[in-house]
Amino acid sequence: MSTDLERAGTDRIGTPLTWLYAPGDRPDVVAKALVSGADVVLVDLEDAVPPARKEYARAATAELLAAPVPGPVAVHVRINALDGPLFAADLAALAGLPGLGGLRLPKVAGPGDVAAVLAAYRRAAGPDAAAPGLYALLESALGVENAFAIATADPAVRGLALGEADLRADLGITDEEGLAWPRVRAVVAARAAGLAPPAQSVYPDVRDLDGLGASCRRGRALGFLGRAAIHPRQLPVIARAYLPSPREVDAARETVEAAAATPGALALPDGRFVDPAVVAGARRILALASRAEAYR
Repeated sequence: MSTDLERAGTDRIGTPLTWLYAPGDRPDVVAKALVSGADVVLVDLEDAVPPARKEYARAATAELLAAPVPGPVAVHVRINALDGPLFAADLAALAGLPGLGGLRLPKVAGPGDVAAVLAAYRRAAGPDAAAPGLYALLESALGVENAFAIATADPAVRGLALGEADLRADLGITDEEGLAWPRVRAVVAARAAGLAPPAQSVYPDVRDLDGLGASCRRGRALGFLGRAAIHPRQLPVIARAYLPSPREVDAARETVEAAAATPGALALPDGRFVDPAVVAGARRILALASRAEAYR
């Protein structure tokens, strides 16, 4: 099974907490994103780019990734829709570029879409070329239903995420409650497939940082890890919400130390019951806490 670092496509830390979108037709914005502190920069060739600028966005992104990207940030590219005429040209331009850390696949409906992307990539890069990590966006009822099949379609699939704006439209959802089941479905499918937890979908109101923080805390409670952003000001809010609090760190350390001193199930003085599953969760909290310095 791949490690978190391999799945993330970055050597800065383990599984990323912050993913920042930047439009591919705005090299100036992409340059700022690369020094924003995000773990992953998502260069967007799809929704953020108007039709008349698609070709320019593709060429500018290929130029950026023609050499390894300097610094610790990984660069992924969201290509155009797999059922449209542009995605093959996107892959032809990006295939084999040394700076490409991953591909974000929009509107994935089933494992056949993953196979189509890999076939197009290898036509461009050569039949023996290793594909970059693929991150599938589930943006329809069919995509959510096929979440596990998509997650296990190929070893190149490194992660799932929801595209909640399109999913809301597809399902006719008018409030947050309607997204609860698709969100949990994505988390469960990723875990069952041995992938890292999904990152949350973007929070569209870049001024509402309090709302963003509350939404991230709900997402963390559902099993997500990290979040995509559309503005750099959202990044520290996301990181703070997903990093454990001092109280959580203290409790986790106490759990791990108690388990080391007394193997097997035991009860702590405060009444908490500790077994191997609880210890594993505590170790995950401590691993996250060890990364806090990277977000300061």
